[in-house]
Amino acid sequence: MSRNPAAEPVPPFQLRQCTNDACRFRFPLTDNRVTGDLCPVCGAAAAFTAVYPTGNPPATLPARQHVEALLDNVRSTYNVGSMLRTADGAGVRHLYMGGITPPPDHPKVAKTALGAEQSVGWTRCANGLDTAVALQQRGYQVWALEGTPDAQPLPQTAVPLDVPILLVVGNEIAGVDPGILAMCDKVVYIPMQGVKQSLNVASAFAVAAYHLAFDGVNDG
Repeated sequence: MSRNPAAEPVPPFQLRQCTNDACRFRFPLTDNRVTGDLCPVCGAAAAFTAVYPTGNPPATLPARQHVEALLDNVRSTYNVGSMLRTADGAGVRHLYMGGITPPPDHPKVAKTALGAEQSVGWTRCANGLDTAVALQQRGYQVWALEGTPDAQPLPQTAVPLDVPILLVVGNEIAGVDPGILAMCDKVVYIPMQGVKQSLNVASAFAVAAYHLAFDGVNDG
């Protein structure tokens, strides 16, 4: 599959507000099947307030780092859809769907991918370890995102500018395949400040993908 650079136009969405002073519920009107004339909370009349801004953001820098990703045994279609959306935004070059990971053409993936399933190149693979080994043999550095005892903090890990990187994320419950952890070049983790010790896999993927593509480039 090839990447489609054309961005779809965004319609002008309305902001509405309930006219009942005891309610004043404020809500967006994003579904053309709904008129927005009535407040969905109290049923009073809802008035037009504003139009959401439209248009593209300022031009952004292209990703400086060649990053591809292996989504290995990710079970949730919603997580896969979210990661497709992130991959499109961060300029991740290609996704490999390993093991039980639902592919981008799965009907439920589109609910969160919102079109990115059509713009990001992908390959389905039965064995994520075999895929990681094959890419490593082609010169890729394999980076697993996993909180192992010997993992390095992602923000403090130098990213080589001239080497393609395969970012690996694993199953939501079990984590990254031990075979991949044993052969990868780096294992990195996202430092956590709160009670929880990890992020949702799609959120963690977003942090790591943008770090590798933009923020983490280090010439040394």
